[in-house]
Amino acid sequence: MKFGERWLKAYESRDRDALGDLIDDDFVYIRHQSGKEITKEEMLNIWSSGGPRPKRRNYRVIYENEDIVVSHQFMDFQSGDKEAVMVVILLKNGKAVRMETGATPMPC
Repeated sequence: MKFGERWLKAYESRDRDALGDLIDDDFVYIRHQSGKEITKEEMLNIWSSGGPRPKRRNYRVIYENEDIVVSHQFMDFQSGDKEAVMVVILLKNGKAVRMETGATPMPC
């Protein structure tokens, strides 16, 4: 199974252990809104929590090889905002080491 498929399965099921296995200890997530860097532990707490999440639609992997995964999806937030979101994951030794997102607001 490719990284993108394993990632989606672990994320959708909020499986903290599976997510942790996919993420390098030096992982950093760059928030597109602020440029703030978030660590592996912080992201695991966010991704595996039981709280509400935006609704994801039309998730697809655009490109994937042993170094990078590029995906796109549409997200609907509880506020009513909608975004088209591109996610780029850099891989090192089969694990995510860096993730950045870019988002474009969509008409409601």
